[in-house]
Amino acid sequence: MQRSKKKKLICLALGIFAPFTLTTYKVKASSFGAEIFCTMRDGGNDHESSWDAAYSYIKKQKGGWFKVSPKNAAAQITETVIREKEKFSYCIEYLDNLHPNRKLLRDLEREEERKEKEAKDRENKRKRLEKELEETNDEFSEDTFERYSY
Repeated sequence: MQRSKKKKLICLALGIFAPFTLTTYKVKASSFGAEIFCTMRDGGNDHESSWDAAYSYIKKQKGGWFKVSPKNAAAQITETVIREKEKFSYCIEYLDNLHPNRKLLRDLEREEERKEKEAKDRENKRKRLEKELEETNDEFSEDTFERYSY
């Protein structure tokens, strides 16, 4: 009986304190992720390399079974920069790259898929025409093309 009470108390304590420690850890990870992103951008690095470094750090620090999505990591960096305006005042101009225009990206992807499909269709048509030409050439004998053979 005494053991079950101890187990219940331990579970209760873990249930109460675990969310606080996880939240604090998440805030620290996103804060340092924002620092990585902003420092790299301010240092002259391009968006992709800065984003990759910050995202990989946030993803690594999260731990657990589920990793942070890129959209969530971008939101965390944005929240940190906005929350700590004085510290990251130089970084506000780079936030628009974290949240690209999703509709524009979808349209660009559709256009790229359409172009790839057209290229495949042209290639298939070319191959079909070559095959037909080859079959047509096989039908004629070489004697037929000699114009001056009397």
